[in-house]
Amino acid sequence: MLKTLRDAPADAETINHALLVRAGYVRRSAAGIWSWLPLGKQVLDNVARVVREEMDAIGGQEVLLPALLPKEPYEVTGRYEEYGDLLFRLKDRKGADYVLGPTHEEIFTQLVQDQCTSYKDLPVTLYQIQTKYRDEARPRAGILRGREFTMKDSYSFDATDEGLAESYRLHREAYIKIFTRLGLDYRIVSAVSGAMGGSASEEFLAPAPAGEDTFADCPACGYAANTEAVSFALTPVEGAAHPGIEELDTPDTPTIETLADHLKVPASATLKNLLVTIDGEIAAVGVPGDREVDLGKLSEALAPAEVELVTAEHFAQRPDLVRGYVGPQGMAGKAFRYLADPRVAPGTSWITGANKAGAHARNVVAGRDFEVDQYLDVVVVEPGDPCPNCGAGLNLDRAIEIGHIFQLGRKYADAFGLEVLGREGKPVRVTMGSYGVGVSRAVAALAEQTADEQGLCWPREIAPADVHVVAAGKAVQTELALSIADRLGAAGVRVLADDRAGVSPGVKFTDAELIGVPTILIVGRGAAEGRVELKDRRTGEREDLTVDEAIARLTEQLG
Repeated sequence: MLKTLRDAPADAETINHALLVRAGYVRRSAAGIWSWLPLGKQVLDNVARVVREEMDAIGGQEVLLPALLPKEPYEVTGRYEEYGDLLFRLKDRKGADYVLGPTHEEIFTQLVQDQCTSYKDLPVTLYQIQTKYRDEARPRAGILRGREFTMKDSYSFDATDEGLAESYRLHREAYIKIFTRLGLDYRIVSAVSGAMGGSASEEFLAPAPAGEDTFADCPACGYAANTEAVSFALTPVEGAAHPGIEELDTPDTPTIETLADHLKVPASATLKNLLVTIDGEIAAVGVPGDREVDLGKLSEALAPAEVELVTAEHFAQRPDLVRGYVGPQGMAGKAFRYLADPRVAPGTSWITGANKAGAHARNVVAGRDFEVDQYLDVVVVEPGDPCPNCGAGLNLDRAIEIGHIFQLGRKYADAFGLEVLGREGKPVRVTMGSYGVGVSRAVAALAEQTADEQGLCWPREIAPADVHVVAAGKAVQTELALSIADRLGAAGVRVLADDRAGVSPGVKFTDAELIGVPTILIVGRGAAEGRVELKDRRTGEREDLTVDEAIARLTEQLG
């Protein structure tokens, strides 16, 4: 069953969305929910096969846990609330609460708690390849961001921190082999753990314009990190003499842009104070006026606390907070908790709000006129920002997250009391790692990275077939094409044969390019003389061969 489309869906904004639908790999069932058609299922299964082989190679044991789960384990860890609207919640006929699993740390922890009682049972690595569910507010980009998706998640359980480090190393090496075999261009970058918890964390990113992640890399030293993990060192300014605070008359300047224009100063000389609530309590976040607060970074830094922007209602309740003219002097630690970017270091001097309408203050010095309760690196990273390692300017690129590895430590073991009997005969708290591969995301990433103007162009390892046999249309050509397909199949070559009647050769050739099998075998004008044409889908190179020569060549290479 294969039906290609001439035009992409009207809502297709990305290469993978347009081409996977046009080439007959997937079809949309509902917003963020996709059906995998025969060719698509073969590609998905091929990715899963590679993942499975490399996980088995490091001693992983495959299991399959339910997707429909009771809510109680997620309540134990607090993630039932932390996931918020992302979590699919439902009740059974008796009124009991369930969730559709977004990820399975809790359930794997309970499984090992039931199965392992001694350090002799460890280390153990369990994995599954399964559908996950997240109620995305805006599903987009085809299979790249759906409400259900296929994922490999694995979990390591060790009795010692040294054991966890080894399990993490093994998974890291396995991921390198997986993504190399899949033919992906990828980067390994430092990352934050977020709602997963834990310490060490790295992402595997596939650079692509359609990606929703932004990562920074340094051309000088090779440093690479998700922008949420890029840090800026706190460097106090020592010994600088500053004049006292000077109040300035600045009517109608509630924004940094209007203030900088009024005073004829660069925005970087001003101090922006963004008001937020942290679990309902007002706080201010100070950053240089030419920078923006990365709310995702802020939320990650303060998790599990809930961070929201203040509203007009908050200002109405707090007349001491003058909208557009807030400053930390006299207010930090009193009117609000004051957080600041490391660039607002002790000894730096700023122009900021004077806490009265139409007025700002000059020479407001950090550490002299206000104190910072907590420094957090929360600004949006920009191209040219200094590399944390060597100070050279950073480059920024878009990418698709295809894998993520965490050293979780004992967060989940503590929550469930997961212990085994140690070598000394005393209980030992188990330490964990969590490791994910986006199986369906890898399909989307490969489509994004390898497609050309004609269509998809799969690496052979995961292509739906090795050879696409295309009969130009006449009976003798179709008969020869099917004979060749049978002979190749008997030799172990994976074959897709196009024997459609009533379809023009031009349409068949166009579809072959669109579908993207690595080798195209064309049975055309030379069929009567027993000659065929081999075409390399990626390079476009063509070669005229006899039928026997073509079969021998392909059998030797692929059989």
